[in-house]
Amino acid sequence: MHEKIQEIIVVEGRDDTARLQEVFDVDTIETNGSAVSDQTIERIRRAQEKRGVIILTDPDYPGDRIRAIVEERVKGCKHAHLPRAEAKDKRGKIGVEHASPESIRRVLRSVFEPRVETDQPIVTRKMVLEADLIGSTAAATRRKRLGVLLRIGEPNAKQFVKRVEALGVTIEEWEQALAQLEEEQG
Repeated sequence: MHEKIQEIIVVEGRDDTARLQEVFDVDTIETNGSAVSDQTIERIRRAQEKRGVIILTDPDYPGDRIRAIVEERVKGCKHAHLPRAEAKDKRGKIGVEHASPESIRRVLRSVFEPRVETDQPIVTRKMVLEADLIGSTAAATRRKRLGVLLRIGEPNAKQFVKRVEALGVTIEEWEQALAQLEEEQG
C-alpha cells in the first residue's frame, strides 16, 4: 500500500504518471507537452481549489516552460524539483519517468501533505450512469458539456468517473451542473 498524497501533481505525460504511481498513491494532471491548453489550466485551477497542486516537471527547458505557464495562471501551486542528474536515463534522456523511486520520494516528501479521507458525499459511477453520460448515443455530447461545466475537462467515459472523484466534485456541484445541462438541452 502506497502513501497517499493529498495534492494533485502536474506532470508532462503518462510515463511520468506511471512512475509516480509506482511510488505513491497519487492523482495527476498531464499537460501532454509544453503547449498547456486552457482546458488543462482550468482542470489545474480546480484541483488547486479542491486539493492543492504540486508541479513536478522535467528538469529541462520544456519542463521549466510548463512550470512557468502553470505558475503564472494558477496561483499558489507547490513545486517539487528533481535535480537533472537524478532524472537522466543511461542514454542521457531527461525526464521524471527516469528518476529513481528514492529520488521521487525525496523531492515529493518535502512538499506534499498526507491525504485525508473525508465524509463529504462525492459523485459515484452510478450517478454518472443515471445521468445518461455513459453508453447512450447522447452520452459523449452530454459528458463533454458537463465536463466543461464542472471544470474537469472533456474526458472519455472511463476518465470522467476518475476525474469527478479525483477533483472532488461535490453532490451540490454535480446537481447544479446537471440542472444547467438539462436546461440547455431543454
